Amino acid sequence: MTAAPKPPLDILLCAPRGFCAGVVRAIDAVEKALALHGAPVYVRHEIVHNKYVVESLKRKGAVFVAELAEVPDASRPVIFSAHGVPKSVPAEAQARAFFAIDATCPLVTKVHREAEVHHKRGRHILLVGHAGHPEVIGTMGQLPPGAITLIETLEDVATLTPPEGRPLAYVTQTTLSVDDTRGIVEALQARFPQLIAPHKEDICYATTNRQEAVKRVAPLVDGLIVVGSPNSSNSQRLREVAERAGCPVSRLVLRTDEIDWSLFGAIRRLGLTAGASAPEVLVEEIIDAFAERYEVTVETVSTADESVFFPLPRELRGEPAPTAAE
Repeated sequence: MTAAPKPPLDILLCAPRGFCAGVVRAIDAVEKALALHGAPVYVRHEIVHNKYVVESLKRKGAVFVAELAEVPDASRPVIFSAHGVPKSVPAEAQARAFFAIDATCPLVTKVHREAEVHHKRGRHILLVGHAGHPEVIGTMGQLPPGAITLIETLEDVATLTPPEGRPLAYVTQTTLSVDDTRGIVEALQARFPQLIAPHKEDICYATTNRQEAVKRVAPLVDGLIVVGSPNSSNSQRLREVAERAGCPVSRLVLRTDEIDWSLFGAIRRLGLTAGASAPEVLVEEIIDAFAERYEVTVETVSTADESVFFPLPRELRGEPAPTAAE
């Protein structure tokens, strides 16, 4: 008996998608440390927000811990995640003589440095971001308590009572929705016309580029899938961007077993992207799952070319430690 022909499906593949330079650097840092020093290598918190990546590194010998107190052997490498950490963490590592490697994304480090400069110049800092996100915890932990006020919503802007007599400056989490952040910043600037802005946009190039690609594709498709983990901020923002851009159905999934075929079983055009911490193999896995049910054609919709590269942390490049003058 001849099998029934599969219905056609056009997949519009967003580009750029998937790993950004900061994520590549962080994952490479763990793998390089394992290659140089053997297992185990300890990692404080998830190196990036992707369960597949974390489980893969565990199989290679990485051990993920919530706090440094869980590290039993001070002689083993301890890596800080790409999201950044409060200053108390490297201070604790130094006090306990750990071999610490900081894999914080350089674009997150840029925000840390901005906040420090503002503080030294006597400014109170407003941080636009999401409470509880590791990046926000790390940024707020660069300065003494009370030096930074977190702004999450337009309501926070309306009810904000900043310290009297202090100039204000703002920084942002790097993985936010470009449009959401613009609205909050405009509201802050309307309330505080003298508000000091970053010299350069804090939202990272990868977040911006991936959102632009989704905006291009979302109005053209019946549904859109973002490949990523639910705790990935930039992946969640991609799903929201698709909804706002007019996509009827947008869902965040990590693996094929999370696809709701009641939603995606009768579509003719599918948009597909991946958060900045999602590997391309998972995108291919999703395409294969649809190819089992549809006669698939794939078209790439590109809105930007990315060539950003960040070198590994100094400790993994075989370079001497910096001198005091540096």
